[in-house]
Formats: sequence, C-alpha cells, structure tokens
Amino acid sequence: MTENKFPIGSEVFAKVNPDLILTIRQYLKRIYYCTVKGNPSQKDLVYYERELIPVPIS
Repeated sequence: MTENKFPIGSEVFAKVNPDLILTIRQYLKRIYYCTVKGNPSQKDLVYYERELIPVPIS
C-alpha cells in the first residue's frame, strides 16, 4: 500500500491556485514538493495531499 496519492512526476493543481499546473518533484513525510510546469528553476512549492487536485486526463 502506498502512502502517497500522487506519484512523483504527476501533474496536479493546487486548490488555492487552480490555474497553475504543478509537477510533483518529491514526496517526503506526507508533504509534496512541487515545481511549476514550464518553470523548473523557480523555488519548490510545498503542499499537503488535501491541498492538491489531480489534473483531469483528456
């Protein structure tokens, strides 16, 4: 059983900013470290699982 809902490399939205697509870079101690898609040099954004929404598959 995996502890994390989103695998590393998956794309998600943050509930507070659903216009910004994030990529999961790392998962440590129930915290997701995300980079902004298209801007990997920006600092990581940090979220709990409950603050993220998966990107719908189209």
